[in-house]
Amino acid sequence: MRILYVFPEPLPLPKARGIQVVNTVHALARQAAKVTLAYVPVAGQSDPFSHYGLTCPDNIELVPLSRGLGWPLHRLSIHSNKLFFRRLHAWLTHEIQRNNAPQVIFVRHIKTAYSILRAFPDIPLIYEAHEVFADNAPAEKREKLAQMESEVLHKAMTVIAISHGAAAALKLRYQLNRIIPVLPSGASLPDITPDKNWAKMNQHIVYAGSFFEWKGVQDLVAAAEWMPDCELTLIGGDAQRIAEMKTSAPAQGARINFKGHLSHASALMLLSHACIAILPNRKGSVSEFTSPLKLFEYMAAGCAIVLTDIPVFREVLNDTDAVWVEPGNPHALAEGIMMLLKNPQTARNMGESVRRKVLDFTWDARAGKLLEHINHAITTH
Repeated sequence: MRILYVFPEPLPLPKARGIQVVNTVHALARQAAKVTLAYVPVAGQSDPFSHYGLTCPDNIELVPLSRGLGWPLHRLSIHSNKLFFRRLHAWLTHEIQRNNAPQVIFVRHIKTAYSILRAFPDIPLIYEAHEVFADNAPAEKREKLAQMESEVLHKAMTVIAISHGAAAALKLRYQLNRIIPVLPSGASLPDITPDKNWAKMNQHIVYAGSFFEWKGVQDLVAAAEWMPDCELTLIGGDAQRIAEMKTSAPAQGARINFKGHLSHASALMLLSHACIAILPNRKGSVSEFTSPLKLFEYMAAGCAIVLTDIPVFREVLNDTDAVWVEPGNPHALAEGIMMLLKNPQTARNMGESVRRKVLDFTWDARAGKLLEHINHAITTH
């Protein structure tokens, strides 16, 4: 089986979706699928897998396609996904002429999916939906994007959603009668058992991720006021957001360490020592659809998890797996964390429980389910 995975962004990419794409492609290849990865190359990085600590298997073909202008204008800082798709179109047309077309194309970008459907309607397309794309776009672009999204959702051979929340929202928005399978994000299991000092868990409280408002990091920073004698480590955020958070941090309570952006390997190392991990999302926006990578990495690291009570998180964890608190409530967040600090054995049991549970959410487990849908798409095409 030959799968073409199209990702019109640079790899490696310092965002969660870069981790998801690379690990998904790698896991598919480990299960004997031949995968061609079409992506935007980064200068000095000939192998996007090495950045993530992975070795590129022989059954992965790398097809780097620039988004920039060709020579002699290549030095101009002009980039466009239209240029990427033009090069993809030429490459794929050549492959078809050589009787070497992929059996299925997999894509998670709505505009790219739309362009592929229009240009290559005879090749089965699998679209992975992460949100209602049109509804989160600027107002002046929504109508056009909604038309694109509707066509992709109705005409793609298979549509996969990252969460039940996303699937339900898409079906309602576009009056879809089709079944939309749900495949949440995943994680890799650490090579060694996480090393945690549960006796000093107040010094090992971690958040990892971006600092967008809907992520609720500002609520976690505010919660520090009611967390005396604690140390809170925040991984992620750009310089501007970190500066804003430092300005708003309470004068008393927990000491907050802002680590900024770390390599994925460094972030996972910190998680392996963390005892409590926080997922403080606020209601609304992307929180209605998300399947955050860090949730599964928290689980794989064996952390006790304190998270806000958002429906998509309930798709993965139940009442006894974690401590659930009211979204957008810093005081409730602090109370949840302090409850675990007063009950270290409960925290340790939760960490061990979610580490067992993450076996159902590894990249390999996800790739196996994805291959089932791909096989079905091919055999019914």
